[in-house]
Amino acid sequence: MEVLLWILAAVCVGVGIAGIIVPVLPGAPLVWLGLLLAASADGFTRVSGWTLAFLAVLAASTLVIDVVASAAGAKRAKASGWAIAGAAVGTVVGLFFGLPGLVLGPFVGAVAGELAARRGWRAAGKVGLGTTIGLLLGIAAKTAVVFAMLGVFVLAYLL
Repeated sequence: MEVLLWILAAVCVGVGIAGIIVPVLPGAPLVWLGLLLAASADGFTRVSGWTLAFLAVLAASTLVIDVVASAAGAKRAKASGWAIAGAAVGTVVGLFFGLPGLVLGPFVGAVAGELAARRGWRAAGKVGLGTTIGLLLGIAAKTAVVFAMLGVFVLAYLL
């Protein structure tokens, strides 16, 4: 049973790390689930409930980071509601085109939305760029938080 828990933990952590980039997957919550499974593999003797609670707070913070980073990028570029909706649609459509789609999808969606709001190409390009930069900064911040979670877990496990 212990080996199965470690395998499930590794799968959850691996899929969770991929989920940092892929918006459909709940990245940090999956990583947390994997760490919970790993802690339960030895009956929570090495990693305490307090550590897991702290890791849960970190995982939840990535959800806030996601929303704030995307909104800040769009707001800074003075995006219209159409551009924000376009970026969301572009993100979903971009999923089907791999990593390039994940980067270009929100940009193209934001530009299309801004053009639909009857703003010029220059404003649309600025909004698309702002949205994309916000998305990329959000991914960088979520990556840092997830690797901090892994570091805290490893330290708790080894100490």
